[in-house]
Amino acid sequence: MNFERRDILLIVGLLLFMVGLLPFMGPIYAVLIIVSMYFGIKIYVGRKKKSIGMDVGEGICVDCGSKIINSMCPNCNSADK
Repeated sequence: MNFERRDILLIVGLLLFMVGLLPFMGPIYAVLIIVSMYFGIKIYVGRKKKSIGMDVGEGICVDCGSKIINSMCPNCNSADK
């Protein structure tokens, strides 16, 4: 889990959410909820990014949109031959 620039926005949003939780519960419970939300979101985004990377592979063909394998599009290159 690398720290990226967009994590600052996530942290600020979660801190504002924590401020909204403070009138309804104790500060320690609000902090625990926010910390668990932060790590939950980071894990979810990491897994989603990894699955998209596996689906895309080397890239996507501009013409047909299929996955590029061995630097060639299986649909477009077979149609050319």
